[in-house]
Amino acid sequence: MTTEEIRALLNDIESDRVERTISTTNTEKFGQAICAFANDLPDHRQSGYLFLGVEDNGMVKGINVTDELLFFAKNLRRFIPGAYLQYVRFAGKDRAGDIMTEHEFNANLCVTLEELDTFVETTITNRRPIPVSPTKEEPFVDYPYWATRELLMNAICHRDYTSNGPIQFYQYDDRIEIMNHGGLYGRANEQNFPEVNDYRNIVVAEAMKVLGFVNRHSSGVIRVQKELIANDNGKAVYDFSYQTAVMVTEMKSIRGEQALKEAVTQGFVTEDGGKNGQKNGHGNGQKPSKKPSKKPSKMKVSVFPAPIVEEVYKAIKLNRKAKYSWLQDNLGISESTVLRAIKDLKELGYINKEHSKVKGEWQLLK
Repeated sequence: MTTEEIRALLNDIESDRVERTISTTNTEKFGQAICAFANDLPDHRQSGYLFLGVEDNGMVKGINVTDELLFFAKNLRRFIPGAYLQYVRFAGKDRAGDIMTEHEFNANLCVTLEELDTFVETTITNRRPIPVSPTKEEPFVDYPYWATRELLMNAICHRDYTSNGPIQFYQYDDRIEIMNHGGLYGRANEQNFPEVNDYRNIVVAEAMKVLGFVNRHSSGVIRVQKELIANDNGKAVYDFSYQTAVMVTEMKSIRGEQALKEAVTQGFVTEDGGKNGQKNGHGNGQKPSKKPSKKPSKMKVSVFPAPIVEEVYKAIKLNRKAKYSWLQDNLGISESTVLRAIKDLKELGYINKEHSKVKGEWQLLK
């Protein structure tokens, strides 16, 4: 947005895309404005703007505006260069591994918070069913949705926005690491954390509470630890030794891999990933064939030409009305990558070639 456009909005007294206040601490008004812009009842489909230090008549009072506008800027990094989150998926267990995929969450917080919420649920958790008996499956996840989401929300809420570095959200084969700039703040220190909390960004914290992403009850980290322990991830480990930054590490759960090994051992699934009892009449009262099929010596090789193609397919199965932009944002990939993956899925017979979408819904064949 240009200076001229900002001035025009500032002086447009009748516009319902603009709110003005001379206060920098009236969090109730900030929250009301955020909700109004997010709901977009007039259906403008344009950004809303909250001007701080401005009278209702458009007169500027001359105060300093810092992170209060994080929720509204159309091009946030133009004003706050470090206000984004960098996701990278490394192959292996350190940064020396190849980069499998990467994505920047760089929109204003009204957009980014929603995108991260969906991204964690559809991509990071890796939810899948595994048989625990001949007739029963249970869902397993590598990273619990709420706990992982809460760690990211805390990083956004408590980071130091004067830093030019992004929040780092790095995923490895065995863990996730989240690093945000700015150490413990105010009354909080290594000895009393997480029982004692304080807020570097009071406006951001209040706005995130109004939007439903944090609760400000100082109970989030405690609940995170309980959920991680329950899912066999182990407790999240906080490292405050970086002085100007905090890193939290969340280990990958071992439950899924253990359950799959047990299912193979018990014969609930075969080594090629198929369920026992589905071939040669098993499980329906018929006798098995006298000539059993040969047991493969290796695990089944994926039919997908690349891991990202399978990820796109899984995402579409979860959201049959997924748009290309949604796939880009939630999988952290480019438009060209999405187009190539869709083309591969059509060639493999997973998506209808002639009518890939009907009334906005993907037509899956498998």
